[in-house]
Amino acid sequence: MANVAVYNMEGNEVGSIELNDSIFGVKINEHLVHMAVLQQLANKRQGTQKAKTRSEVRGGGRKPWRQKGTGHARQGSIRAPQWKGGGVVFAPTPRDYSFKLNKKEKRAALKSVLTSKVEEGKFIVLDDLRLDEIKTKKFVQVMNNLKLEKALVVLNDMDTNVIASARNIPTVKTAQTNELNVFDALKYDTMVVTKAAVETIEEVYV
Repeated sequence: MANVAVYNMEGNEVGSIELNDSIFGVKINEHLVHMAVLQQLANKRQGTQKAKTRSEVRGGGRKPWRQKGTGHARQGSIRAPQWKGGGVVFAPTPRDYSFKLNKKEKRAALKSVLTSKVEEGKFIVLDDLRLDEIKTKKFVQVMNNLKLEKALVVLNDMDTNVIASARNIPTVKTAQTNELNVFDALKYDTMVVTKAAVETIEEVYV
């Protein structure tokens, strides 16, 4: 089992924790990680883009001039794609970009990311993260103590003070264990996870 240090909010090492190899020590599957990110981005797309084809634009009901004898190229409609105000050739239409990924595949992808974070030394465990008031300055101080700038902070419960204190920091995102996903884990350099959150992750994903 991987053994990582546990820190307090002052940035001091206060112990260590053994991580479950079935979650934090799996074989990394880059393909599943890639598919999980693709799915998350695809599912966010609205798919509402629309442009009109030549059959939908206004006008162009008759032939603009006779077929022969004018010196112009032959034209059938003033709303053909080559005309100003004409229709778009292969116009985009509203569609659903989302696709399905199996639950086991999603879990395997997340485990791969967690394993890579541990191997790279970018998985920081805190013994606890509590703030007595909503104060961004206090949260920034905790990040400075841990020598971190861009981080995903994973909490075990809905701690309003911590979440609100981190909200105005553009390089930090907070998430609960049930919100953990591959995209956020990859987007932020380091994962800061409370000890209680680690235990919950091991219970849920084992």
